[in-house]
Amino acid sequence: MIKKDERQKIGSRGEELALECLKQGGYEILEHNYKCLFGEIDIIAKDRGFLCFIEVKTRVNDEKGFPQEAVDKAKIRKISQNALSYLKKNKIEDIDMRFDVVSVLFDAGKVKIELIKDAFELDGRYF
Repeated sequence: MIKKDERQKIGSRGEELALECLKQGGYEILEHNYKCLFGEIDIIAKDRGFLCFIEVKTRVNDEKGFPQEAVDKAKIRKISQNALSYLKKNKIEDIDMRFDVVSVLFDAGKVKIELIKDAFELDGRYF
């Protein structure tokens, strides 16, 4: 079992790699670790006219599944709340937005990074 501080280091390293991947892919990073009343959004960025709310999931192996599989209904609900809070706080209206996931897998000395664009939709409760 991995200790909490070690998990945090692994998560931070995953976010650093995700940021590099996104920048190389042409994303304009607006926020990193944006905190609001409901929690946190890992990365907020612009990509080709879209405002993107990006969740980064990092794992050291795939024994419990791939990192992106950890973005479940509860996580989608929380990310949706956070995204709407961000839009309201910044008075942003009528913008195309999407939810992306960056999966970072450290396994057997190798790093696999996968960007999943439009990974899920805004939780239906918020329409």
